Amino acid sequence: MNKKTIAVSCIGSLLIIAATCCAAEAVQNGTEQQGEHEPRLFGSTYMTRNNPFFDVLHEALEEVVDENGDILITRDPLQDQDKQNEQILAMLDEGIELLFINPVDWEMVQPALDACKEAGVPIINIDTRLKDQSAVISCIETDNYQAGQECAKDMMKRLDSARIVVLDNPIQTSISDRVKGFEDTIAGNDNYKIVYRHAAAGELEVAAEVMADFLKQDIEFDVLLGGNDPSALGGLASLQQYRKDENVLVYGIDGSPDFKAMLDEGYVTGTSSQSPKELGRTAGETAYAYLRGEEVPEYLTLPSKLITKENLHEYEINGWQ
Repeated sequence: MNKKTIAVSCIGSLLIIAATCCAAEAVQNGTEQQGEHEPRLFGSTYMTRNNPFFDVLHEALEEVVDENGDILITRDPLQDQDKQNEQILAMLDEGIELLFINPVDWEMVQPALDACKEAGVPIINIDTRLKDQSAVISCIETDNYQAGQECAKDMMKRLDSARIVVLDNPIQTSISDRVKGFEDTIAGNDNYKIVYRHAAAGELEVAAEVMADFLKQDIEFDVLLGGNDPSALGGLASLQQYRKDENVLVYGIDGSPDFKAMLDEGYVTGTSSQSPKELGRTAGETAYAYLRGEEVPEYLTLPSKLITKENLHEYEINGWQ
């Protein structure tokens, strides 16, 4: 064997050893590249896809899953908890190894949670808390209580007294927490009173109908709080239809492009921001940290900041935070 042949042989051996070491390290650290493992199947479900917030959240989550060479399937229950339960059971039959869930009803979802627990499928809870957290690896949401507080604080700066209409959704804990934050902020001050409160499903069309029915009662008010931006914008649509929007402060919670566009035009007052992009990405990263055997937080909140006409220039009007 000549010297050239020996050199080539040595280099080849060194490359094989290096590749073997790198592969072993990748497996040990859970950093296998795409294609080096059988794709895992994950499931996701949100209370509705009739809200752009969940589309953006899902896209951010799906991006993380794709980056790791896995597959994410999703189902839309259309605000029907029975349907969501059925869809989760169907995804379990398809073989999902982990579920990302935003429930329609935080209590009625329990049969599906029990099925996940029995199947050994861990759960990442996003945006709206489940009542039973025993099968949940981590719950990730915006600080909804703070979001409600920020709306109330701004209202109190603008008005010395107010009669307030609230469009909420009691079966959705995120909205309930927002309203609770708002209520606690005005508590003990008789100058601020909630004169009407009604569930609006967190959807524009439903909120518009609820607000239209309320306006027929001819009750005086000067503030509208929507549990999310679609609720607030639905209420605004009825206010404008009945020409009763003048001198009414309108607050939402989301920081959606639609609401910021109306804010820019001066039709609404403020919205406490959420970042569906950050929620989705954080949920995905938390799931993979758990799958790598790392300790993950049981509860994780992302801060909310009020967006008004005065600071709108700090945000992208046509996009989400």
